[in-house]
Amino acid sequence: MAIFIGTFENKVDAKGRVSVPATFRQALAGQPYNGIAAFRSHRADAIEGCGMDFMEQMISRIAGLDLFSPDSNDLATTIFSDSQQLSFDSTGRIQLPENFRKHAGITDKAAFVGMGQLFQIWQPAKLEAHKAAARQRASAQGLTIPAAQSASGSAGGGR
Repeated sequence: MAIFIGTFENKVDAKGRVSVPATFRQALAGQPYNGIAAFRSHRADAIEGCGMDFMEQMISRIAGLDLFSPDSNDLATTIFSDSQQLSFDSTGRIQLPENFRKHAGITDKAAFVGMGQLFQIWQPAKLEAHKAAARQRASAQGLTIPAAQSASGSAGGGR
């Protein structure tokens, strides 16, 4: 499973080509496809990117919904019909489709931000505003990551 962390900003050329950060390419090494899967985010003005392993996980999770239900249909349509495989060229670049760039407002620079099992590609100024708002919401809500469950099913901690 590929893991993506960190934030990286790279130039986008006139044809929409951009270098995927080396650490992201390394995380994708060994995947069955030499590139990324990408789609327009339905939650933000960004592009979602991942490896084919994560796409397989999303297919399995959507398959867990009622077949032909509106929720299943909406998610499958939103994600899979819009997804594209973007292959790496010999220098580790991908070509962002024009409709993806337009959705995210990406012109001459793109910011790649790791999100764990997937990553997002943003217009850099929009990313900074998004990160500030996310930090504010997380702080205001007192968000934390749940403790890991032990083998017996109880949270770790004292004895």
